[in-house]
Amino acid sequence: MKHWDFSAPPESEIADRQVALESNHLAGKRIALLITGSIAAMKAPLIARTLRRQGADVVVFASAEALRYTTIEALEWSTTNPVVTKLTSAAEHLSDKNPFSAYVVAPATYNTINKIARGIADGVITSSVASALGRMERAKTQVLIAPTMHGSLHNSILTASLQKLQKMGVKIIPPTVAYGKNLLPPESIIISEVVRSISKSKLKNIPILVTGGTTPVPIDNVRRITNRFTGRLGGYIAEELYLRGAAVKLICGQGGYIPPYYLPHQNISTYSEYKTAVIAELTSNDYQYGIFSAAVADYQPDKVFPGKIPSGGALQTINLIPTTKVIAEVRTKFPDLYMVTFKYQENISHEQLMEIANARLEQNYQMVVANRGEEKGDRGEQIAYLVTKEKSEQKIIGKRAIANAIADFLEDAIAIT
Repeated sequence: MKHWDFSAPPESEIADRQVALESNHLAGKRIALLITGSIAAMKAPLIARTLRRQGADVVVFASAEALRYTTIEALEWSTTNPVVTKLTSAAEHLSDKNPFSAYVVAPATYNTINKIARGIADGVITSSVASALGRMERAKTQVLIAPTMHGSLHNSILTASLQKLQKMGVKIIPPTVAYGKNLLPPESIIISEVVRSISKSKLKNIPILVTGGTTPVPIDNVRRITNRFTGRLGGYIAEELYLRGAAVKLICGQGGYIPPYYLPHQNISTYSEYKTAVIAELTSNDYQYGIFSAAVADYQPDKVFPGKIPSGGALQTINLIPTTKVIAEVRTKFPDLYMVTFKYQENISHEQLMEIANARLEQNYQMVVANRGEEKGDRGEQIAYLVTKEKSEQKIIGKRAIANAIADFLEDAIAIT
């Protein structure tokens, strides 16, 4: 356990009820968080705070049963807004003057889901969702439901209700299935589905393949040659595209990045697996964009030693031969694919880096993300340059910012085409 010297924490510019913004995905959006009578309602304040970290203004609607497991004080502290616990002459369930961008029922109990599906509006939650469904059918809002209940309650009645609601256009957030129960998923998953559902990005439903991480080559059955890259940038790019609504898939090599549960991805462990996965994915799906940030092995042993080379003594000679350039093969086989590639260099000048990047653009790649290992931000952030024929070079600092800039560029590219 870490030793504590009992000193006070440093002062913060963030006030008690404020949150540190993580993104602006929900900036200017009002989100209604509707809480029903499940023990999982105790997590509602955390959901509200996580929504606010994306820029949302959150208003909670809580049933009397929900307030058995959380409190009005906790919810008001978490949202900085009054909690709606009953319907009054103000017609809170209609929200005519200040509409919501999305209604999120989390947790959603067996009772509530079946009532909603059958058009019953007999309380603050069901009446509010009934109005929300009418708005949804007019493309004025989104409705999301997170089913949460014991497995014995997951019967054919529930299934029929969920299917009916999904057919209507309601987004059903899959539960975390464990211990014989449909559990409320982590806040990050709920919020990612909210952001994705209300996205107005031009990338919505656009198929995009992203690669990231390392692609080791084996020496024997135990040892491998690899590099030090983590794969986080490729992961952040895929996450950003997912939040904007793209039909994204990440092919993820080994490294320090672990894809979140909600992100469609395929893990690979070797260069050979990587090459096969990329070609197979592009062959079987009609991708419009390919973003190739994986740190692909440049060399591999000319033969893999069987078993394990014995430890101790002189190591056998390992002859390295160049690997096939995967992006070059992709460019040849898929000439219509819009390709974003990456170039990392060390011990060269910025001018030399730009020469290398522009030379690659001449090989019919649409963008090159170029960086030098020795160039870092004030806090050690990665600095990269987005190089295109149209916009020359754009300097970006930080992996998240690089991911956002690439997504912005693709949105502009769609607008042009």
